[in-house]
Amino acid sequence: MVRITPHDALIVVDMQNDFMPWGRLPVPGADGIIDKVNHYCKLFSSKGNPVFATRDWHPENHVSFDINGGRWPVHCVQWSRGADFANGLELPPDTFIVNKGDRPELEAYSGFQGTLLDSLLKERGIRRIFVCGVAAEFCVKNTCIGAINLGYTVFVLTDAVKGLSRESEEEAVEELLLAGAVALGSSLIKP
Repeated sequence: MVRITPHDALIVVDMQNDFMPWGRLPVPGADGIIDKVNHYCKLFSSKGNPVFATRDWHPENHVSFDINGGRWPVHCVQWSRGADFANGLELPPDTFIVNKGDRPELEAYSGFQGTLLDSLLKERGIRRIFVCGVAAEFCVKNTCIGAINLGYTVFVLTDAVKGLSRESEEEAVEELLLAGAVALGSSLIKP
């Protein structure tokens, strides 16, 4: 069992409309983890622990878009419905929103790339982070690896993470375990 302490924070990664099955860059079944993510948000918020939510916040001319020579279809354009948090997601009112990929020339899979996330965590005395969201192989994995490299203890909430396929999701979690993260489900967390 892992007990939540005052030095813990929850990071919800990219739970946005464009990554849901109805979006422009869908993660199959991503809407199926919304209830679990909401559960974790309530759990951390009820303990007074901070909740952070990363989001892709791309300008229209972003380097990652296929129309600009990048890898992905246009998605999560600033101020668009696709960039909004997913329908049904219940983030606490005091959630810290962390925009990433908001510069045209900079791709950012990690919530730590070009953001204030590390500073916000450190000034609150956070030492351990619990991570959920999408997509396991990209932004979840890179956010976790970024956190490990910055010295945080990282817990991957495996019942609230979704990947592009079951196999690639499992591979991403395995890679994170080898990097030093710990896999957890809600039954192993003690408030």
